[in-house]
Amino acid sequence: MIHLDHLTKYFPTGQGRKTIVDNLTATFPTGVSVALLGRNGAGKSTLLKLISGTIRPNSGRVMSTGSISYPVGFQGSFHPDLTGVQNTRFVARLYGVDSDSLVHFVEDFAELGPHFRMPLRTYSAGMKSRLSFGVSMGIPFDTYLVDEVTSVGDGAFRHKSVQVFDKRMETAGAIVVTHSPPMVKRLCTMAAVLERGQLYFYDDLDAALDHHDHNLAQTA
Repeated sequence: MIHLDHLTKYFPTGQGRKTIVDNLTATFPTGVSVALLGRNGAGKSTLLKLISGTIRPNSGRVMSTGSISYPVGFQGSFHPDLTGVQNTRFVARLYGVDSDSLVHFVEDFAELGPHFRMPLRTYSAGMKSRLSFGVSMGIPFDTYLVDEVTSVGDGAFRHKSVQVFDKRMETAGAIVVTHSPPMVKRLCTMAAVLERGQLYFYDDLDAALDHHDHNLAQTA
């Protein structure tokens, strides 16, 4: 379970304050895969970072009853001058898991070839996402935070990503940011729409997608 307790996050901009979440109180249930929907700029990725603790709220707090991954697709834990292997070992030590086992899993999964032993600064965005996804999925978290990473790579790689995700969901939950309705229905059993700093939860995925489509139409 992840509980957001009166959470507020905003950033100053040249046009004034941009509020991402506004005194938000909400609960993501244990062991459930929740799609996080919202317009571009609504703050979905920022909310994942707040939940993971990689950025701090202006007020309020995030509470959880289990371990939470860093946002998959976010390379903030990686050092650009370290190789993929070295970054993988660093994260393994950070989360207290066996580094050799994690390196073996990531090397097999991410399909980076020789680049796995090259500095991260030489990677394309897609390669970084593969590495990030592999490292996260190789660690047994209670909740995985996933930000569009299943769109990376060709069809075969996406299929493999979904298979690994499905395996993890047998014993864990997730919060998944995706713009793909088929992926929402494939990966998730609940959905939440982020709009104007608030979350609207749905057990009915079609109702959530209708709400999301309505919001998109408002900005078209």
